[in-house]
Amino acid sequence: MLALAEALDWPFETKHLHYRTLAFGTNLLRGSSLRGIDRRRSAALAAPWPDLVISAGMRNEPVGRWIRRQSGGRCRIVHVGRPWADPARFDLVITTPQYRLPRRANVLHNDLPLHGVQASRLREAAARWRDALAQLPAPRIAVILGGDSGPFTLGAKAARRLADAATALARQRGGSLLITTSPRTADAATRVFAGDLGVPTHFYAWQPDAATNPYFGYLALADAFVVTADSVSMLSEACATGKPLYLFDLGTGRHSMRAGCGGAGADVRADPDGNDFRLSGLLYRALMRWGWQRLSRDITLIHRQLVASGRAVWLGDPEPHWQSDAGGDVARAVARVRALFDLDG
Repeated sequence: MLALAEALDWPFETKHLHYRTLAFGTNLLRGSSLRGIDRRRSAALAAPWPDLVISAGMRNEPVGRWIRRQSGGRCRIVHVGRPWADPARFDLVITTPQYRLPRRANVLHNDLPLHGVQASRLREAAARWRDALAQLPAPRIAVILGGDSGPFTLGAKAARRLADAATALARQRGGSLLITTSPRTADAATRVFAGDLGVPTHFYAWQPDAATNPYFGYLALADAFVVTADSVSMLSEACATGKPLYLFDLGTGRHSMRAGCGGAGADVRADPDGNDFRLSGLLYRALMRWGWQRLSRDITLIHRQLVASGRAVWLGDPEPHWQSDAGGDVARAVARVRALFDLDG
């Protein structure tokens, strides 16, 4: 949402809302009210009403419709991600493949999530981190760790496979590794990368609100990226640099990300002991196969699109002729939002 607001370059305010415990029932009714939020703890919602509301998440949908009603229908609503109400109730929905939304005139199907990776921000990060990373030999390969996501699990076993593969890649090319965890990275996975990997490394264990976070420095200065394929946001940000991107598969065999949840396309000869067990991951896999589609998301659809377009390759597979679409999704979203106000961009 912030990436879209910043890219539009219009004045905007951010509203932080606190939700009631029983807000789920209010959201299911698809109404236009504030009954789902605690108004005393939330940011004020009062006139003058905005021209545009950018929202995401089911709990914010009734709030956006309430604001539009207060504005006399003048306010436009743009929803990012997956709406739970009918898309017809929004002026524009900006979505990505994993949500499997229908093709409609007011639904923009982008390849990847919107991001805030702008050239100016990368230049600033490069200037800040260049000296700190200067002693590491090129090529510098950034390894970006996510965490558990839906049916996929990033535990000690997957982390060990990734560490071995990334180390082998850096050693083969005579380069180094820039390694960062994220808020979702489990301690067991972090410990694998915190040790000596046998090649020059710069390692950062994620901390909340840390001024020393080198993430954007990595995006700016790395020559290539290895990203755990659980995080479509981090994949989007790496793609935005236009540099080579390697996807790391958290699973093996029938639990491979390349197999989706149907079992097709995976290397069934892979070692089943290479998978980390997580009960909620197993249940999510069952939900994707037999449950209502709206209750799950399928990130393997994004993986397939990235590989088919030449913007990414699975780590260990032959490298393609790299293609770049840096900024394309953001530009498409900005153009569609401006069109709601009859602005030609």
